[in-house]
Amino acid sequence: MKELKVNNSLIDLVQGDITELETDVIVNAANNQLILGGGVAGAIRRKGGPIIQEECNEIGGTFVGGAVITTGGNLKSKHVIHAVGPRMGEGNEDQKLKNATINSLKLMDEHNLKTIAFPAISTGIFGFPIDRCSKIMINVAKEYLQGNTQIEKVIFCLYTAPDFEVFEKELK
Repeated sequence: MKELKVNNSLIDLVQGDITELETDVIVNAANNQLILGGGVAGAIRRKGGPIIQEECNEIGGTFVGGAVITTGGNLKSKHVIHAVGPRMGEGNEDQKLKNATINSLKLMDEHNLKTIAFPAISTGIFGFPIDRCSKIMINVAKEYLQGNTQIEKVIFCLYTAPDFEVFEKELK
């Protein structure tokens, strides 16, 4: 199973490059200074152009568990939500990842946006275990979509087949 209906919304799984998706929003697994470095952020910087980093610089940063929105620059998606996940070992990581996911979804509603794609936040250089990430992010999305929202689709875009399989197993 790679999709799940929740009320009037859909949770969908995709394997591939998040920067190629045509959604209202893609999520950047950001650091709290909003500096687009490596991983997903680096790909967003390269394909989206300098405007995204310029907007991040104007915002200045956000807290771990927080999320901010910029335009999508040259990306296929209209916007980028920069969600700051936890680094393993900093403490209270599960709650911080939950907050980063919820705050991203809240920004969707505040900006009346309908489709969003998330990467597996914090599982790269931040060292968060992929199985814990999938459990937290999928459960937060299910819970959020049961409330009052106009979000039509939440996509989890996994770059590798093993990561996709972990999310697929969790979605079942």
